[in-house]
Amino acid sequence: MPEPLSRLMAELTRLPGIGPRGAERIAFHLLRTPEIEVMRLVDALRDVKENLRPCSQCYNLTDADPCPICGDERRDHGLIVVVEQPKDVMLLEQTGLIRGVYHVLMGHLAPLDGVDPSDLTIDALLRRIRKGQAREVLLATNPTVEGDATALYIHSVLQPLGTSVTRLARGLAVGSEVEYASKAMLEAAITGRVPL
Repeated sequence: MPEPLSRLMAELTRLPGIGPRGAERIAFHLLRTPEIEVMRLVDALRDVKENLRPCSQCYNLTDADPCPICGDERRDHGLIVVVEQPKDVMLLEQTGLIRGVYHVLMGHLAPLDGVDPSDLTIDALLRRIRKGQAREVLLATNPTVEGDATALYIHSVLQPLGTSVTRLARGLAVGSEVEYASKAMLEAAITGRVPL
């Protein structure tokens, strides 16, 4: 196999979800693709690496500082939605339901993997809240052991500041049936119940 092709496949296998067979398919696809299309892909990859950076306020990825969300005066800057990753911002924005601003932690607490609070942007969140704009912090971390631990930790450090701290509701999904729900889903639905 020619060295450039072998090198391309080796680099592709380093991407998440792409094994040797997938890398081979992509490599041969790129060989068949017109050069102008491949160069557009190369330019897009270069542009992402050279021009995207964390927003100085919320740490979401942006090519402008502050990001368009933080810079939008129509947003409710009194509501800070805390998420783990930039992709979480994109998903929540697609709902059209969040009118506040975000704070991206850039991960979650994972002591077994060596990730502690200093590895996240929790100190930057505390500085934002101490400035006095936030009246509510909505913790939108993932409903996992690590996400829950991260939310509990953030709640504990925010409590002395007097800011209202809320958490995304969990439980039964819309359209699901109780008979197919796991014990954890039912527990979350029961403990998180709200009045009608």
